[in-house]
Amino acid sequence: MEEVNKEKWLTWMAITTILIAVAATLSTFKGGGFSTRSLLNQTKASDQWAFFQAKSIKKDLYDARKENLEVQVASLEKQKGNEALVAKYNGQIADYTQKIKTYESEKEDISKTAKGFENLRDESKIHSDKFGIGVIFLQISILLSSIATLSKKKYVWICGIILGAIGIFYFLDGLLLFY
Repeated sequence: MEEVNKEKWLTWMAITTILIAVAATLSTFKGGGFSTRSLLNQTKASDQWAFFQAKSIKKDLYDARKENLEVQVASLEKQKGNEALVAKYNGQIADYTQKIKTYESEKEDISKTAKGFENLRDESKIHSDKFGIGVIFLQISILLSSIATLSKKKYVWICGIILGAIGIFYFLDGLLLFY
């Protein structure tokens, strides 16, 4: 009779170990996917910030040109007979002012896009971290089930089930983010 009872819990132990191994595999797969997403979004955010810097440099160049022309116009206005040149420079100053405004506007859009990628990166990292913690608990649970099989000690298997349940909780939390 005792032999039959031992075989029953060993069968249940094998089934739970298989289920925990499947959860560990899925957790590893999903965690890797979210980790990849996190890296891709970081790259996209970095690209956007580089684009932002390029726009800043262009804006600063037009700012410097505009200031230079403003100094020249101020100097030319003190002298007579330079009205045509002053008008030309004022036209260029207006053009540069418009380009500066355009670059400022583009920088705002680029900044929003970059921050969006950073938010996606952060969210993916949270998912990935949860799956990673889940994998740790699930792997320890599998290890304890293996030890329980070799030693035929039911309490080791029970400890493994408890850790497996914690691992499954983190796996589900990685999917749903409930805390």
